[in-house]
Amino acid sequence: MSGHSKWANIKIKKGKTDALRGKIFTKIGREIAIAVREGGSNPDSNSKLRDVIAKAKSNNMPNDNIQRSIKKAAGELGNVDYEEITYEGYAPGGVAVIVETITDSRNRTASDVRHCFAKNGGSLGVTGSVSFMFDKKGVLVIERTPDSDEDEMMMTVLDAGAEDMQTMDDAFEVTTDPNDFSVVREKLEAQGLTFLSAEVQMIPQNTVVPADEDTLQKVQKLLEMLEDNDDVQNVWHNAELPEEPDEE
Repeated sequence: MSGHSKWANIKIKKGKTDALRGKIFTKIGREIAIAVREGGSNPDSNSKLRDVIAKAKSNNMPNDNIQRSIKKAAGELGNVDYEEITYEGYAPGGVAVIVETITDSRNRTASDVRHCFAKNGGSLGVTGSVSFMFDKKGVLVIERTPDSDEDEMMMTVLDAGAEDMQTMDDAFEVTTDPNDFSVVREKLEAQGLTFLSAEVQMIPQNTVVPADEDTLQKVQKLLEMLEDNDDVQNVWHNAELPEEPDEE
């Protein structure tokens, strides 16, 4: 199935500057801390940690940073108690938003997220108020080169246990059941494939087009404020936004 996927313009932006890249590394470091707390610091016996390491590598996080984050998490878990909290709500124009956070202060994060919604004409909802509009999927993005064979790649990913593959202009986008994500990723890695992106995402079943320019700007401002918050790991939404030009 060719063409742009319905979530192609909803992914977290890759770091274009050193400052933004540093913020992404900090957030991945928190994911590493959660993974180490839940399953230990040895990636061989901790599949969640292996998944986070794959995500780190797809974001060009240096191996030294990854190892330092693992050691820090293993040595300092007694000092910082992180927890994962997910918020759901609506942006202007009926746009559904899911905000995944990792925080050491539930009250601070709840206040910050509520402020972002209120300041931009949105509203926070209760758990489950919008998540039913999304499907949780593992998503692996593989670079498409001029000599890539689409049929061969499709066979490779399906044999690895993936659900589907979409062919984009410059990439293959592979989707998996979230429970199969680790296994599929590791099978494809074992065949020498590398990923532009590798993570579990919340994929909207349908998208919403903001009704006018004012609504669009409010939606974009809300999403930007949420993504800039240090406690926010991921922001998923179902808005159809204009694609941003690539920055070199």
